[in-house]
Amino acid sequence: MLTNNQEITIIINGQVVKTCPELSILQTARQNNIYIPSLCYHEKTGSSGKCRVCIVEIEEIKGFVTACNTTCQDGMRIKTDSPSILEAQKLIVDLILSSGHHNCLTCESNGACELQDCAYYLGIDNLSFNTARDNIVEDNSSEFISVNRNKCISCGRCVLACNHTVVNEVLDFSQRGRNTSISFDNNLFLGDSTCVQCGECVQICPVGCLSDKNSRFKGRPWEVKKVETVCPYCGVGCKLYLHVNNKTQKIIRVTGVENAEVNNGMLCVKGRYAYDFINSSERLTHPLLKTSSGEFKEISWNEAISIASENLKKIKSNFGAKSIAGLCSAKITNEENFLFMKFMRKEIGSNHIDHCARLCHASTITGLSLTLGSGAMTNDLKNIDKTDLILIIGSDITSAHPVISYRIKKTIRENKTKLIVIDPKRVRIADYANIYCEIQPGSDVLLLNSIMHVIIENEWYNNNFIKLRTEGFNEFKDELLKEEYSPENVSLICGISSEIIIKVAHEFSHAKVASIFYAMGITQHHTGTNNVINLSNLQLLCGNFGKLGGGLNPLRGQCNVQGACDMGSLPNVFSGYQRINIPEYRDKFEKAWNCKLSEIPGLTLTEIIESAYRREIKAMYIVGENPLLSDPDLNHVAKALHNLEFLIVQDIFLSETAKMAHLVLPSACFAEKEGHFTNTERRVQRLNKAINPPGEAKADWEIFQTLAKAFSNDWNYQSAKDITKEINLLTPTYQGITWDRTAKNGIQWPCPTIKHPGTPILHQNHFSRGLGLFKAVPYEKSIESADKDYPYILTTGRTLQQYHTGTMTRKTQGINNLSSSHMIISVDDAKSLGLSNSEIVKVTSRRGSIEIQCFITKRIRKGVVFIPFHFHEAPVNLLTLSNSDPMAKIPELKICVVNIKKL
Repeated sequence: MLTNNQEITIIINGQVVKTCPELSILQTARQNNIYIPSLCYHEKTGSSGKCRVCIVEIEEIKGFVTACNTTCQDGMRIKTDSPSILEAQKLIVDLILSSGHHNCLTCESNGACELQDCAYYLGIDNLSFNTARDNIVEDNSSEFISVNRNKCISCGRCVLACNHTVVNEVLDFSQRGRNTSISFDNNLFLGDSTCVQCGECVQICPVGCLSDKNSRFKGRPWEVKKVETVCPYCGVGCKLYLHVNNKTQKIIRVTGVENAEVNNGMLCVKGRYAYDFINSSERLTHPLLKTSSGEFKEISWNEAISIASENLKKIKSNFGAKSIAGLCSAKITNEENFLFMKFMRKEIGSNHIDHCARLCHASTITGLSLTLGSGAMTNDLKNIDKTDLILIIGSDITSAHPVISYRIKKTIRENKTKLIVIDPKRVRIADYANIYCEIQPGSDVLLLNSIMHVIIENEWYNNNFIKLRTEGFNEFKDELLKEEYSPENVSLICGISSEIIIKVAHEFSHAKVASIFYAMGITQHHTGTNNVINLSNLQLLCGNFGKLGGGLNPLRGQCNVQGACDMGSLPNVFSGYQRINIPEYRDKFEKAWNCKLSEIPGLTLTEIIESAYRREIKAMYIVGENPLLSDPDLNHVAKALHNLEFLIVQDIFLSETAKMAHLVLPSACFAEKEGHFTNTERRVQRLNKAINPPGEAKADWEIFQTLAKAFSNDWNYQSAKDITKEINLLTPTYQGITWDRTAKNGIQWPCPTIKHPGTPILHQNHFSRGLGLFKAVPYEKSIESADKDYPYILTTGRTLQQYHTGTMTRKTQGINNLSSSHMIISVDDAKSLGLSNSEIVKVTSRRGSIEIQCFITKRIRKGVVFIPFHFHEAPVNLLTLSNSDPMAKIPELKICVVNIKKL
């Protein structure tokens, strides 16, 4: 929004236009719907002035100027369509067209091509020149991107986008003169290059040079409707368009939404290309009942609801509500999570409700609720570039949250921000770091204590912030100054030199604004809560809360894990983290739901599994989760599920867990329903329905309501919008986040009223608990340590191309071709074991064994191996520990010891 002192007036083609001096003529024209032909300019890549198509006349200046890189000045009189300009533009576009091979009839950009638009506007129907370059063979080596250099106009937009927007640094120009063209990693085929296939170059290409390979000939722009929705993968919450062929009703393409607050058009390889699961022939289409022979048979919805309700009622009658548990999902909407929570508490009478946050960020909620009063990300994503220093610890951000990594790499490349990375693996983002710390797994608390020891010892802390906004500092200070936390002592355990520890402490404490990003490398430990508390301690010590670009930022791993927590899919809280054992909150929900609710907190996910193993939990209702691949100690999980008298699984595919169910209910995926996801920065964003679900599959909320009606008759929601209204009514932090307000860019909670704009930054003036709490935490060793029988430390995590247990991503063959199961091992360890790349090894822990290919690299420290958890062929969680954090009950997934044998 312009202020009066910024506003200037210019005249374009006789039209008086208000603008501001930092905008170019082209930007101003576009904002006022005045068309100026242009090819090389894009809002994200800026002005290069290469194509010369956007020339205009300025009355005070002789000759033509390019509109894209000429800024506005007060009083300018501009012409964009005089005969001389049109003649010059026509010549330029004619030359560009003549220099390539542009066959509009079969081009995927036909109808959405900026060169075609220019030619049409200028009335070019025949080429005047014969200057076409030699025909170049199309490059289709990539899984997802086709390259036709014959259509390249050398505008440079893709090169700038690759190097400066997403900062993957693959694209450049090669050759010069008439043979100038784009190249990948010094003239490699695209499929052989380091391209991560994010598709930003395709989206930004103004012509048909770069196109989505798997979308070709499936629908032209005028045959397609675009539906705006939210990506179903990680917690970043990228806005995207689903392109639906009007005839086939199939999704044929995905593009990012430009100017979206979260992603500004950027996507990763999963978000842009891993959508085949939506149209997969393997989708569940009818309810399935397991017969006495162990096979599934299709049944009607009436039968399914009758069987489900009768079994749940019978078990409740015989063993009580405490014998029934439900696992909700980070992949379904807020409305659906809220309804499942209501069904379990109101109709079943059980608070045994949990979901996958227990396996990823339960320690974040527990730790930050204790020290700050709120267990959520404190800052927003679009202002990452406002920080002076970023610390990434325990997160392979380029793999798990790629679009956030683009923003971080961009601000580093522009020399705005320094970066420190702490991880046992040299993750890709570490290549951009000023300091990389190759930490020994499990020593995070000790390292952070040592960093703070140095800061306190040298009095580099923010004393004013500490006095005004914190409590417990003196006791904390006395503990942290102990000699056991000196860099010299700590370096012997964490494997990082004392000089580096001191340097990290100095750089972090001297940054005007510093932010911390972390993920499961911090949380998935038996000391996960202490790890989180210590990150909070560090930010309190340096006064980095309440600042633009600062804060403490846990990165959520699934599309709606934040929303599932917010909606009360936890054993001890209603929606909005209102504790069930506080009468005031319980009374409110009892009145709204016209029922009596239990005040006793339920079991967590890990406790539910253990209780099922002991046959105390008799029935489970699992929605959109796959614990038979995602949970630790899978043999134990399998036995627990086998012991159940009745298991309902509701999902879009027959997952490993669904195969164990007595009853399987088919649900709609994200593209087939409405509702909201809440992303990692607390932004509540709208999903819009693009297509109908397959067969008789239904939206999850519809299934919950149909089943609930078998218990009571007061369930009468007509749409997801009705559920949103109830969430607004009962959830203070969501009270102002109404259906109509989320249509564009969403709103970040807390948002207490319909006039409140939302809260991008938490804790600006005070913490949710009042004062921020310092709490010293001791170092505890990992539960298992390497020994002669199990000499290697195993850690787990994600890969860029795959997601969670692979139920969605692995339906896209190109994704599978890019990423398969593997174990990462150091060069030194591979040499001692006599291994070569791709050899099969047997990896054994005290709980089980798997066989897997090895990948040898210098990017991991000696004595440590890494295996991703996406693959059922090599289910790494057969090996991991189920021992958990005593406060958050999150399992020790990040460390166990293994033996490796060459096969």
